[in-house]
Amino acid sequence: MYWEIYRTDIRGGKRMARKTEKDDISKTVEVRVFPNGKMELITISGATIGRAIFEPGWQWSTSVQPIAKIMSCKAPHFQFQVAGTLKIVMDDGAELLCKPGEVSLLPSGRDAWVVGNENVVILDFHGMEEYAKKAA
Repeated sequence: MYWEIYRTDIRGGKRMARKTEKDDISKTVEVRVFPNGKMELITISGATIGRAIFEPGWQWSTSVQPIAKIMSCKAPHFQFQVAGTLKIVMDDGAELLCKPGEVSLLPSGRDAWVVGNENVVILDFHGMEEYAKKAA
């Protein structure tokens, strides 16, 4: 989890990282490809970060659901939208329209799809470990 990469002590009002690290997301450790998109994953200090690229025509229920074999996306997400427009409809009926520069926190249970003709690019800081993995 996110908080596991930080020390429990607080110095100067800020949490301190255990060690200095950096990585290049273009040199991803794992790439999961699905219809109209892909997920690129890296792990740094035990935290997995995903860069999702969804092409026009991507929809969770038609592109990922057949792989995951569940009714709606159960992975929670904490994500920053880099490009494109993404429509999200939660199982309870709540709706979001996410655009570049926005941050979203999404609990389990939703469908989502690309709006328009631009790729959606998202950096996700929580919830990617199991995303688009083939069901056992």
